Amino acid sequence: MAPTTSSAAPSTGAGAIHDSAYRRAIALDIRELTRRLNASLGGTLVSALAGSSDSKSSHRWAKATGPQPRPETIKRLVFAYEQWQKVAEAEGEHVARVWFIGANPWLGYDTPVNAIREGRLPEVATAAQALVDDTFSG
Repeated sequence: MAPTTSSAAPSTGAGAIHDSAYRRAIALDIRELTRRLNASLGGTLVSALAGSSDSKSSHRWAKATGPQPRPETIKRLVFAYEQWQKVAEAEGEHVARVWFIGANPWLGYDTPVNAIREGRLPEVATAAQALVDDTFSG
């Protein structure tokens, strides 16, 4: 079930970035979303965060005639794209790329890629929001 937003929801700032990133993530076809993640992070990282042991999986999911990812994989891909959008909008694509692969104090110095693969989505969302809100002190 999608979260609801009240009419009192902020229209600017971090809340708007989060809402906008979520809306864009769920509006995309999974193949297009995967293509965008592949272009931003590279297929190997996308396959890894999705939980695949095959580094070429994300390229196959992105093809129109490719296999459909499993529901749990789709959940990770959509979530990763949402976090990518939030961080890239706030800090730029270079910082977003580094954020996904760097040791993160909010994740016990694990990387967001590993944490997403392990299903630690609330922790990753908190870490991304901390960066966006500029409270990224660990």
